[in-house]
Amino acid sequence: MSALSPTSLEVINESAMHSGHAGDDGSGESHWRIVIKAPELDGMTRIARHRAIHSALGKDIIGRIHALAIDIQ
Repeated sequence: MSALSPTSLEVINESAMHSGHAGDDGSGESHWRIVIKAPELDGMTRIARHRAIHSALGKDIIGRIHALAIDIQ
């Protein structure tokens, strides 16, 4: 995440929990959860924080996954 400087970041692959469901492309990399704490996100609205994270990840990564859960601490 080049646009953010997280003090805490956890990336969890939750794809196995969605095996056979809509959006499961069989790659084992379709459903992800990010748990993040970054000072740049403080004071932003929820939608602005999500947009900042999507922007930091980039279109290539966002385009390859079906679901991204974001937990901001």
